[in-house]
Amino acid sequence: MYFAYGPQQTEYLKEKDPVLGRVIDRVGPIRREVDPDLFSSVVHHIVGQQISTKAQQTIWLRMQSTLGSVSAETVLAAGPAQIQAMGISSRKAGYILDFAQRVQGGAFDLAGIRQKSDQEAIEQLAALRGVGVWTAQMILLFCLQRPDVLSFDDLAIQRGLRMVYHHRKIDQKLFAKYRRRYSPYGSTASLYLWAVAGGAIPELRDPAPSKKVQAKSKA
Repeated sequence: MYFAYGPQQTEYLKEKDPVLGRVIDRVGPIRREVDPDLFSSVVHHIVGQQISTKAQQTIWLRMQSTLGSVSAETVLAAGPAQIQAMGISSRKAGYILDFAQRVQGGAFDLAGIRQKSDQEAIEQLAALRGVGVWTAQMILLFCLQRPDVLSFDDLAIQRGLRMVYHHRKIDQKLFAKYRRRYSPYGSTASLYLWAVAGGAIPELRDPAPSKKVQAKSKA
């Protein structure tokens, strides 16, 4: 399953922002996988924190193979030793088990999150151990498929903005300008900014002062 967007979103963005519109036309359709299962999505994001994408994929496939399905029940049945044996640190294993206990005990309502506003959902997700605001925002986009997610804390989003608009720095005020411009389709804009940051348009360069810019944010 991929993040759902189409002409309604892209035509709106192209009309509001011709510069981004040229990027959209150049890059073309983007397919980004989503995981509609909220529990597994949270666990997947915890697993992926501060490790490479390749390592995350390896551990995640191992976890799915070992548990069968990643749920509160299977995680708790596995216990800390087996979770760590999959290549997950003791700290992350603790976060995952704490989340599973909250879900199974009813302290965290998976279904209820879907009824919350973006801000309410971010606040509840970010209150979980091991889940920060950035991780919560990514869960909103890549699990709940909320249409208007644009994260200031995402370093690749900042890089994409610098590259598209030729800014040396993106501060909160400048970010807010683009956030308003893209709304209510910030999530679709995010897909294209990530693509640019990843090199989808080779001639675009990052005009930031010389410094290595990481493409993956911390939670």
